[in-house]
Amino acid sequence: MKILVVYYSRTNVTKKIAEEIANELNCDIEEIKPKVNYDGKLGYIRGGKDAMSAKIIELEECKFNPADYEIVYLGVPVWAGKSANPMISYIKENENSFNEVKFFVTAGSAGFDGAFKQLEKFVGKAPLKTLALTTKEVKRDKYREKLDIFLE
Repeated sequence: MKILVVYYSRTNVTKKIAEEIANELNCDIEEIKPKVNYDGKLGYIRGGKDAMSAKIIELEECKFNPADYEIVYLGVPVWAGKSANPMISYIKENENSFNEVKFFVTAGSAGFDGAFKQLEKFVGKAPLKTLALTTKEVKRDKYREKLDIFLE
């Protein structure tokens, strides 16, 4: 089965989970790289504003085509109760290219439902599975059991 892990991560929390999933499944991995700078405090503020409006932004070109994969894992942090807009921009760029999807979302503490609903809306289909992890769980390596269930 061909599997692709696609993620966006501003602070490397989502990246850590994406890399672990790709290693476990021995599959391709793609990092979404926005042309907009979301680094630092100003980037944090810009990101929240862009997420609230679901602003579509320019991205660096991606290497893999999601249509070539049976399952695409989409990983994203929560920004202002929604999915970080680099992921929404990626989904829009690849409209109607997803066979099956699984979503993994990281957040400081809340906003998972809003992010999952938004991902499902933009992808146009329900995910096979979802995984919600707090930043604290990831940084303290307290997510193994949840990740194992997600990967089953």
